[in-house]
Amino acid sequence: MDENLEAKYRRLLRDIEAMGSALLAFSGGVDSTLLLAVGRKALGDNMVAATVASPLHPGASLEAAARLASRLGAEHVTVAMDELSSGGFCENPPERCYLCKHERYSHLVEIAAREGIAEVLDGSQADDLGEYRPGLEAVRELGIRTPLLEAGFGKDEVRSLSRELELETWNMPSSTCLATRVPYGQRITREKLSVIEKGESALGELGFSQVRLRYIDDGTARIEVAPGQIPMLADDGTRETVVRKMRRLGFTYVTADLAGYRPGALNEVL
Repeated sequence: MDENLEAKYRRLLRDIEAMGSALLAFSGGVDSTLLLAVGRKALGDNMVAATVASPLHPGASLEAAARLASRLGAEHVTVAMDELSSGGFCENPPERCYLCKHERYSHLVEIAAREGIAEVLDGSQADDLGEYRPGLEAVRELGIRTPLLEAGFGKDEVRSLSRELELETWNMPSSTCLATRVPYGQRITREKLSVIEKGESALGELGFSQVRLRYIDDGTARIEVAPGQIPMLADDGTRETVVRKMRRLGFTYVTADLAGYRPGALNEVL
């Protein structure tokens, strides 16, 4: 292991061990899976994973998180939430992520207090600071700990350490909640989220490894794939299949973003 990476790993272990007990917001993604694995080494059974069951996430992601937690030998709890019951969230303002994170972490703080767990953990890392992430303000306000960020981990280092620890998530594509596919100011509904989930699943089945389906209110499906897979999307056979599948989901226009997938594409308007 690289000397710098090992030093950060040792600090991460020490920081988490010093907490005594922790409740981790666990999505099953690259960052939170690394935290859960390291937390189990540092705290044993005093490291608990909590996954939110919400219409903002595909059902398969909850199942995957439960499987990962089981493989790591961690206690796993599910917290049911419905952000779509909030009119303010559904209006989809630029601070949407703040509203969601504040509600979610408030619930986790209550659970931790009730169960006598010392800290609530979030998987943010240093690269997140370079993006528009209003949810981090909620994390700070509620006193949530961010051990990867505190130890100076960036995304590449998270992946490298995950690989060293033989975690299956080390090269998992980045993922965000389904609400991020709807442009700010356009209302978020259950129907839209369902269509987005089905559309991205269909694109994944065609072999696209990193996909975003942006749902535009004028009937447009704007598809982002990894830049290297744009030629595959433009291939006549694949293109015709994609158009057919998107129209079955109710879209009138099917477009491809030639810039390709990049984190926070819908924040570019801000």
